[in-house]
Amino acid sequence: MFRPDPDAMYVPDDTEPSPSKSRRIKSEPQEYEESINNDSCQMTIDNSDNVLKVLRKLYSHQEMCDVYLKVGNKEYGTHRLILCASSDVFQVMLMRPEWSEWHESRVELQEMPICEAVFHTFLEYFYTGKILITHTNVMPILALADKYMVKSLSRICVSYMCKHIPHAASHNQLFSWLQYSLACCHSNVYETCENYIKWNFESVANTPDYSNFDVELFINVLQQNDIVVHNEMVLYNCVVRWLELQRIKICQMLQSNDMVEREYRQLVEKIMRYIRFPMMTPRELAELLLSPIIKQHKEFFVDRMAIGMKYHSGYTDQISAYYNCDEGRLLFTPRLYTSDSCSAILTIENFWSIPNYHTSTFVFSSHLSAAEHESHKVNEWLVDLYPRGVWFKKCFLIVWQGTLEVPQEIMSTVRLSLTCRELSEKEMRVKVSVLIYGLQGGVEHVMEVKEKVHHFTAQDKVMNFDDLIPFNELNTPAAIKQEEKETPYLVGRNRDQLKLNLVIAPIR
Repeated sequence: MFRPDPDAMYVPDDTEPSPSKSRRIKSEPQEYEESINNDSCQMTIDNSDNVLKVLRKLYSHQEMCDVYLKVGNKEYGTHRLILCASSDVFQVMLMRPEWSEWHESRVELQEMPICEAVFHTFLEYFYTGKILITHTNVMPILALADKYMVKSLSRICVSYMCKHIPHAASHNQLFSWLQYSLACCHSNVYETCENYIKWNFESVANTPDYSNFDVELFINVLQQNDIVVHNEMVLYNCVVRWLELQRIKICQMLQSNDMVEREYRQLVEKIMRYIRFPMMTPRELAELLLSPIIKQHKEFFVDRMAIGMKYHSGYTDQISAYYNCDEGRLLFTPRLYTSDSCSAILTIENFWSIPNYHTSTFVFSSHLSAAEHESHKVNEWLVDLYPRGVWFKKCFLIVWQGTLEVPQEIMSTVRLSLTCRELSEKEMRVKVSVLIYGLQGGVEHVMEVKEKVHHFTAQDKVMNFDDLIPFNELNTPAAIKQEEKETPYLVGRNRDQLKLNLVIAPIR
């Protein structure tokens, strides 16, 4: 029995809306639709379905074909008019005399094997405006659409890919999508893939596709501050795993052991320079000394680990030189660590049952420094989360002139309010990051990251994060049934749990 793929996207071509103030009449024998305007003697006939049937028949029955395209071992009968109207490349190829194909009735096209397999589907789109897209065929279809400049189909494929990144990751397609989108300048797809990798690094590192992470793209990600991991030690272990996978590839390419060791050593030093050893605890740094990769490349690692130990001991004068360059400063910049020392999970269960203007309150503490010699500096935070909007009730303000009435105010926004309960310093500058979890294709993941830098002072102890999530995504009209309220921003078995992770990193 055929079962449709729930993650496939069936795309019909755009259809025009019906004229206003009209009624549709469709009787069984008619092959068209009538739209009658009661205010005049006009009648609009919509015979577009029949026209599409005719075009579909021309292709499926191979009728009146004037151009035959040979792709691999197959030949497709087509029509010059349809090809030229649908593709800018075919228009140039078949209509300009300077191209040898313009007067040929048979044209041979060279395509990659994966593109040959979907070429029939690609051509059928020209005649029907409809296509079935899945995670397995979207890449070759996009490659054909890009090659032949079928812009409408390119946009459809790009839109599909941006919405199905988690599904691609779970089916080992993520890194091929990343590399292709970079090579072909599909910036939206590339940025979405890169963000998914950064914000879900640990889960990505446990996929079979992880070994296909390109070296330069891997380095680019490791340089980023917004990688979401439990701590720097976990990131280090993920990098070690990637290096071990690359070593297997190097051994397959090179036969000489000396060449393998030289190539691998260069790769280790090229990658590990982006690990932020000062962000590891002294205990973690000590444990690293027993790591096989550290023992094999001791000369490279000892100096970098020593920087970490000096940082934790408070020898700022000995490491001040590293603050004078961008790469050095990054060593002392925390990423988005989800460990208990700097983050807290915020969840609201049974979301659809909470009332309007509901407030959920959380209290947690975080360290103000990653350095061991400042581990005693801890700050307590109060978090108020308003997922259903904010309601300021009417109140009266007593001033020296008398009593002043303050009217009520309702704000349609999803707000997170962060209050610094006690300032351990006169002024504190922190980066507040909110990790927003979502569910797409059955995969729970960090879907968005919102960041804000704030100066907390004795006069300014509260920071508001408005429009954290689009208000309409979490506040559907009550008339709509709960099963229709599906939003990617809710997770859990019943899709009724709002899940956030608040990360606070000091900025020095």
